[in-house]
Amino acid sequence: MDTAVVTGGSRGIGRAVAATFAERGAHVVVCARDDAELERVAADIDASGGSVTTVRADVRDEFDVERLAETAARAGDAGGIDCVVANAGVYHGAPGGTAIEDVPYSAFDDALRTNARGVFATVRESIPHLTPEARVLLPSGRIAREAMEGYGAYAVSKASAEAVLRQFATETAWPMGIVDPGQVGTELTDYAKGRDPEDVAPMFWWAATEADPDALDGEVVGLREWKQATQ
Repeated sequence: MDTAVVTGGSRGIGRAVAATFAERGAHVVVCARDDAELERVAADIDASGGSVTTVRADVRDEFDVERLAETAARAGDAGGIDCVVANAGVYHGAPGGTAIEDVPYSAFDDALRTNARGVFATVRESIPHLTPEARVLLPSGRIAREAMEGYGAYAVSKASAEAVLRQFATETAWPMGIVDPGQVGTELTDYAKGRDPEDVAPMFWWAATEADPDALDGEVVGLREWKQATQ
């Protein structure tokens, strides 16, 4: 893999995935909204000998995403984008404590705009630059497929994001799949009990490089598939 794009790459799963991909030889193009956090990510990857480009971009803004994709396509040695990890996301409120009937309209709108429309923009703007063997990955969890109390707009937005990716998978030639790493402790989930992001990041490398493209395309791959394939 020459070039990978990771949105929301300044923290949590995105940051761990960016570091892992860079460690394994990819040039990683990382975007987030916080310049200071991006600088820290770049410094860490540089210090470990990896190759990185940072772009301050907000996935809610399609023009930011267009610029991100164009920058990424020129960043690597071979040109084009070999993998997209559409990771950027928000959660407004306390995980497990945001009942749908109490969600403000503004929070609902922003969750959909970031978590679902942001995936749409990320994939749509990347498509003109994808290499023939490229893959697109969406981190998600069972909250998108099994309703649980207290996850309100976030659950709705993740279900919508999965639907967006499946539609792209159906209508395009590239393998596009959902990667479910199980419960992961990140800032997005208020560091709820779960696996460390660094422990599940190699799962995304596997999905990007080794997983059966037909089994990935439009489907959900989880810890079981990863462990069965790699152990």
